[in-house]
Amino acid sequence: MKKLLAILGSTGSIGTQTLEVVREHPGRFGIEVLTAWNNCDLLVQQAREFLPNAVVIGNEACYPGVRDRLKDLPIKVYTGEASLAQIVDMESVDMVLNAMVGYAGLNPTLRTIKAGKDLALANKESLVVAGNLVMSEARRKKVRILPVDSEHSAIFQCLSGEIPGSVEKIILTASGGPFRGKQKSHLRHVTRDEALQHPNWKMGNKITIDSASMMNKGLEVIEARWLFDIEPSRIEVIIHPQSIIHSMVQFRDGSIKAQMGVPDMKLPILYALSCPERIHSSFERFSFARYPQLTFEAPDREVFRTLSLAYQALETGGNQPCVLNAANEMAVEAFLEQRIGFLDIPEVIEHCLHDIPFSTPTQYDDYVHLHHETRKIATIFIKQIG
Repeated sequence: MKKLLAILGSTGSIGTQTLEVVREHPGRFGIEVLTAWNNCDLLVQQAREFLPNAVVIGNEACYPGVRDRLKDLPIKVYTGEASLAQIVDMESVDMVLNAMVGYAGLNPTLRTIKAGKDLALANKESLVVAGNLVMSEARRKKVRILPVDSEHSAIFQCLSGEIPGSVEKIILTASGGPFRGKQKSHLRHVTRDEALQHPNWKMGNKITIDSASMMNKGLEVIEARWLFDIEPSRIEVIIHPQSIIHSMVQFRDGSIKAQMGVPDMKLPILYALSCPERIHSSFERFSFARYPQLTFEAPDREVFRTLSLAYQALETGGNQPCVLNAANEMAVEAFLEQRIGFLDIPEVIEHCLHDIPFSTPTQYDDYVHLHHETRKIATIFIKQIG
């Protein structure tokens, strides 16, 4: 029987690549729900191709257009932020793939877990913001969380069949982004367009800027801490410019397992959707002849301060990762709008981490309040330095 999917964020980079996977395996996967925030044209196009049971357009101003353009089809059309979370409750949905960007993905993640659905998670911010809450709820509801990030998928695969407690450390690989090897004097003057030129991956603007600043790797460190229940001190980041080894696990006997492949997000997406089965695909195969040399180097945490700030927030715990994430979202938005410089991004984050008193959130509403308070403080500071 087909596995029926709800794809949250179907018009983004991960969402569109998930639909490519579904196109290749129409007998294995069906589309039950598609959602987007603003991209109504692509959402309508996807809906007309895949004929889901329902679609959700988050931006309510877009609702009449989407509704009218799909009125000749038996597709339910909903709108609003609440609908983006509530739609996962549909009984016909077997698995939810959360490919939403940023903090907005947290509520749908928790709602999916509450509904008892398997969750393919590309929204790393769910675990960055509220990792303890998300994982404790997943354990309570016996819900599988299957990582879609290439790095966490690699670790997940390396751990398959291993005895719990045998891991010595996790090694997350990072491409280094477009500014690998650059000094602060260079980064002080980089432009928005330069920061958006990732050497290996095609991603949305926000995650591409996060990769350029290395905050993306910092967020992945926090995500790994919760997904794999491992202390921050046992999570290492290494620069691997070719992006062929997606991550590694070192075991207590000293051996290391690595997962390799071409830099193509469709591979971890397919594994998350079909795990533990491996389904044949026509995707590009890796060739050692094309990559005669794989190289590695330590990250420069003085130049790329966001990585150090992420470790600091994780080690401090409590509300700090949530503050880190909210401040980073605001700083990246300001940089993309050319209101601040590239090196101002860590300044905004550090200001918010210092300005907001430590606390220990315990429920969803605590994180909502904290997120909005951080955004207010970040907005004021951005105006001061912009």
